[in-house]
Amino acid sequence: MSKKISQKIVGYKVATEEQKQEAVAKEAESNIIQMHEKVSRPEELAGSTYKIKTPMSDHALYLTINDIVLNMGTDHELRRPFEVFINSKNMDHFQWIVALTRVLSAVFRKGGDCTFLVEEMKAVFDPQGGYYKPGGKFMPSLVAEIGWAIEDHLQKIGMLQKPEIPEHQQKIMDEKRAQFEGAAAAPTAEASDFPPTAEVCKKCSVKAVILMDGCMTCLNCGDSKCG
Repeated sequence: MSKKISQKIVGYKVATEEQKQEAVAKEAESNIIQMHEKVSRPEELAGSTYKIKTPMSDHALYLTINDIVLNMGTDHELRRPFEVFINSKNMDHFQWIVALTRVLSAVFRKGGDCTFLVEEMKAVFDPQGGYYKPGGKFMPSLVAEIGWAIEDHLQKIGMLQKPEIPEHQQKIMDEKRAQFEGAAAAPTAEASDFPPTAEVCKKCSVKAVILMDGCMTCLNCGDSKCG
């Protein structure tokens, strides 16, 4: 490939193979598309829909998060949330739900680290009180449950890492749970249920904290007051 030189040559330098590779790498890096507000929306987006059913309403909410795939087919392929929709037959919360979806979508399209939204939403408390989900997880508000759903989605696409309990710790927790429940456990209880006397864990919001070996310990996430 020939290139016409329009200016006078005043000096030159022969590039080494290493310098050529660095130049190619820099050029490739400059072509990587990062999420920002000027990225245009494709005609088709892939997404996931999450059902949110609370005891506070007869109708469920359906949270849809659509993702955009950047640098598709390359080593720098990224899947990032692009927009949010919430639908429900219950119109009681229509105004703030519309506002919430627009703000969330705007933050997603802005780019950068949007994971802070999860903690902010999970920290919202309803002045009329929260509710328990099946399995014992406490939700302080409807907004908080939407935050938990968004957290699950961000973990699914790789923006957040799901905390994992070490295998040895999980084994100890299972053994202690079996000892605590004893042989008199109700046969009708579900396998995912925790002891009925358990308290709510401040870390994972699941009603699974029991006094074990003189220390308050969560049977769901392993959080312990004794470290």
